[in-house]
Amino acid sequence: MFKNQTPQELSLSVAAMSAVVTVILIQLLNLVGWMRISGQEATMLFLISFIVAFMANFYLLRYYIFRRIKLIYKIIHRHKLPADFRAEKIDMQRNILDDVEKEVDAWAAQNAQEFEELERLATYRRRFIGDVSHELKTPIFNIQGFVHTLLDGALHDPEVNVNYLQRAAKNADRLENIVEDLETINKLESGQMVLDLLDFDIHELSDEVFADLERRAAERNIRLTYKEGANQHYKVMADKESIRQVLMNLIHNSIKYGREGGTTKVSFYDMESFILVEVSDNGIGIEDEHVKHVFDRFYRVDKSRSRDVGGTGLGLSIVKHIIEAHKQTINVRSAPGKGATFGFTIEKAR
Repeated sequence: MFKNQTPQELSLSVAAMSAVVTVILIQLLNLVGWMRISGQEATMLFLISFIVAFMANFYLLRYYIFRRIKLIYKIIHRHKLPADFRAEKIDMQRNILDDVEKEVDAWAAQNAQEFEELERLATYRRRFIGDVSHELKTPIFNIQGFVHTLLDGALHDPEVNVNYLQRAAKNADRLENIVEDLETINKLESGQMVLDLLDFDIHELSDEVFADLERRAAERNIRLTYKEGANQHYKVMADKESIRQVLMNLIHNSIKYGREGGTTKVSFYDMESFILVEVSDNGIGIEDEHVKHVFDRFYRVDKSRSRDVGGTGLGLSIVKHIIEAHKQTINVRSAPGKGATFGFTIEKAR
């Protein structure tokens, strides 16, 4: 009966019931002859009883609700309550407790969401620290092995000393590359890297990347080309050197993981305000279970082969951060044995 009433309505209901009970008691007393009250006096007593009961219930409810709400707000609000937070400010014509219940539910849902996010970040941090340790351990271990072998006497062996020094230097370079890539990601995530936006021809930039990677492609007999019918010249607005790094990484990956004797194709599609750039290969492809993780730091689909062909495991993560810094999107489509296609959007120059 009282479930959905406002405090004011509840006070009126209780006051009316109290007044009715008072009148009934008076009538009973009249019947047994204990007191004689006229109809006019009974009406006055009814009104007085109603008013007194209403005022008492109204103020009791107000301060009862205020104390409950104040306690709840102290729990769910992170900031201190204002100094002028008073019972008089409660709107008794609203269903206050329902409103507070909804706010508590919203607070609980928000806390649950924040907790899930913290758990996700903690898991990501633990995995990231483990991945960094694992990636650094290999070159450090190799360098230690080569250096200690040289110190133990191989330094004076002309058949191995230069070879071991070269291999130690190669692993030192790998350590440097990992650190530089981590610094790049940190700058992108923290917003420290300022983009130098300017107009340039995306096709011409791809030509330059093709030229830089021509020798690597020739080593695996992979042809670098443009998709027929989708190789137009477009002017775009972006940070040219960052986009060069994106194309360099995607095309280099297609060479590393493409089929020997295969093809790497770049294509451009006009999407009115944006240009869609795609880099495709006909290589080993990516399993469905790995597709959603390819942009994660240090994630490797084929860990043994990935280390054989080099790289820090951070390239695609950097690519994703660069594209997102331009407020654009990047995605990947792939099927095992049929190759992979990486596509990203870039703003068209006005």
